[in-house]
Amino acid sequence: MERFIDRFDQIDDKLERVMKQKNWLDGEQILDNQDLCLLLNVTKRTLQRYRMKGILPYFNIHGRNYYRASDVHKLIRERL
Repeated sequence: MERFIDRFDQIDDKLERVMKQKNWLDGEQILDNQDLCLLLNVTKRTLQRYRMKGILPYFNIHGRNYYRASDVHKLIRERL
């Protein structure tokens, strides 16, 4: 029984590590709203304004907004 619990803990640790890894799409890092809010020190509402004004390109997967890291870097260099 103890071996079973140890194995379960190992699997749980691996799952946490995988979930903490950055997201990638077509070889490019992508960020979600939470990542971007922390990175830019802005609110979700500010990100919504950026999207509505076309300042920051985004795409939607299963109801969640994502941003390409290259687009975020471009925004930082040109606008902020």
